Amino acid sequence: MGITLYSLGAAEEVTGSKHVFEIDGRPFMVDCGAFQGHRKVSDEKNRNFDIAADKLESVILTHGHYDHCGLLPVLTKKGFTGNIYATPATRDIANLVMMDSARIQARDAEFLAKQASKKGEKFSWRPIFDEDDVVKCANQIVSLSYNRKMYIAPDVQLEFFDAGHILGSSLANITIRGMHGGLTVPYMHSTGDTETRILFTGDLGRKEKPIIRPPAVNMPAPDYIVMESTYGNRRHEDKEFALKELERIVRDTCAKKGKIIIPSFAIERAQELVFYLHLLTDKKKIPVVPIYVDSPMASNATSVFRVHPECYDESVNEAFLKHHKNPFGFGSLSYTNSVEESKALNKKEGPMIIISADGMCEAGRVLYHLANEIGNERNTILIVGYMGENTLGRKIRDGAKEVNILGDVYQVRAKVEQINAFSAHADYEEMTDWLKTIDTSRLKNIFMVHGEKDAQEFFTNHLHENGFPNVTVCKYGETYEL
Repeated sequence: MGITLYSLGAAEEVTGSKHVFEIDGRPFMVDCGAFQGHRKVSDEKNRNFDIAADKLESVILTHGHYDHCGLLPVLTKKGFTGNIYATPATRDIANLVMMDSARIQARDAEFLAKQASKKGEKFSWRPIFDEDDVVKCANQIVSLSYNRKMYIAPDVQLEFFDAGHILGSSLANITIRGMHGGLTVPYMHSTGDTETRILFTGDLGRKEKPIIRPPAVNMPAPDYIVMESTYGNRRHEDKEFALKELERIVRDTCAKKGKIIIPSFAIERAQELVFYLHLLTDKKKIPVVPIYVDSPMASNATSVFRVHPECYDESVNEAFLKHHKNPFGFGSLSYTNSVEESKALNKKEGPMIIISADGMCEAGRVLYHLANEIGNERNTILIVGYMGENTLGRKIRDGAKEVNILGDVYQVRAKVEQINAFSAHADYEEMTDWLKTIDTSRLKNIFMVHGEKDAQEFFTNHLHENGFPNVTVCKYGETYEL
């Protein structure tokens, strides 16, 4: 039996997770995510994604973030008819994300067609997939709860464990057994092992996060780990420091009657910010000011959170299930859905807090809020998550004095602040601690994915120093024999 591994995305970069393992030439895919970052570059990468989709036996989805599920409808469009395995919460989140992407692409196509028509130019841009493709794709998703085993092929067993990253996120444990005469039999390696286990971390979460549980550590000992490295060279602040920083920023900006604009991913990050702002308001640490979640996706995702209490940690279970309190809603909080409601926020005077997608400031309503508010020194732009290379969010985070937003140049006069502790990704020390906690008695190699080159270089050296000598940084399309 020959087992090989290769990556078609998130190889020496962060987004676009697509990993394939083959058993005697039979391909199985783990995640099929879209590239995120600079709009033109991402569109080219997503549009040129090529794989023999009709040959795939099945797909395993670790969680519902766009950079892990965003191109699943492309597989369906290209002829993939197999099962897509995901946890129940991931199924619901991914369906929202994929449908939202299809609608955004349709709106973009309509807008660009009108712009081209005005200029007398030929229009050629088309959506990568549409809503019908999403519906077909959704019908292929098979739900598998945490800690339940399922054979996804006669010789391949799948079990999900909680990754602690976002609602429903999972560590995908793959157990491969040998075949003989059509029957599953123990496959004897030269080392005496009877099976091969590959653990895909997807995105690994953190211990002290609100709402969801910490990453699981009780999975069977893997032979190989395909591991993320997004924050492979960075450390996050602790939660208490983050809360104090959030309190300071809100108080300072409100004292100036300014607005706090928080570019945020609609799933997990928005709900976590609401949770913390609710906590600070209840404790009278911050003044009662209007808080707006200006993202239809965040509103819809919050509804999904409400129907998946099986993913909550004990503190939220205590409040939500036992005392019937809503962690995602309180008096000063409003969810805006219509475009008119969103535009009206720009005419209102501060103080106020606006949480709006897209998290990297490359699309969505946050662009209009930034265009309206970034030139006012009373305001604050609060960065709370990863910003991809060459994105608007990265430029703002790195201190650009002027930026291009929706085709116009704006002076950056608003104060720019950053809090790293709200990241849903483990940092390099947290990832190392997790590795030291799980059973690594069989571990032969760690395949590093989902990180920028400098982060992966630092993390590789850090792992070497901490007793993990065998680390391979995956390169795009390069095949690795297991």
